This record gives sequence, structure tokens and C-alpha cells, in this order.
Amino acid sequence: MKRQWSLLFGILFALIVAVFAVINVEPVTVNYLFGKSEWPLVLVILISVLLGGLMIGSTGIIKIYALQKKLKTAAKEKEELAEKLSKYEEVQPVVEGES
Repeated sequence: MKRQWSLLFGILFALIVAVFAVINVEPVTVNYLFGKSEWPLVLVILISVLLGGLMIGSTGIIKIYALQKKLKTAAKEKEELAEKLSKYEEVQPVVEGES
């Protein structure tokens, strides 16, 4: 259900940006470090939204990879501890009623 809401909000946001961009079609001057050029405002808006989405998406992907790495490390540590525990239990069997 969460994924459906995210998709719905994403479509709604894209629709709002598209309408906003289409309304603003006059040319604007874009200043670069090395010069200036005239661009339609609709392109400036759409490119800015696209670049912002790419930045947010790449940040999310980096976070996902870091969490996956952490999960693999924790799973490996869990297996090692389980092996140590089983070896320990083989050496010293648990006697019931003993505390």
C-alpha cells in the first residue's frame, strides 16, 4: 500500500511540474561560469527537476547499498557466532536443572 501512495504522489508531483513548466515558456538568460545563453524557461524547470530527482535517487541508492553491506556483515557475524556456540555446546553440554 505504501508503494501505491508513493507512486500516486510521484504522478501528482510530475503533473504539477509539467503544468507549471508548460505555463512558463518565455526565454530566460542562463548564466554559466564561462558564459551566458538563452533557454526556454520550460527546459530550465524540467532539467532542474530531473537533476534534483537524480541527486535524491543516487543518495537513496548509496544508502541502500550501505545498508545491504551492513546486513551482509551482520549475517556473516551471526553465522560465526552460531558456529562458536555450537562448538561450545559440544564441549560443555547443557544439563537440565542446572543454573
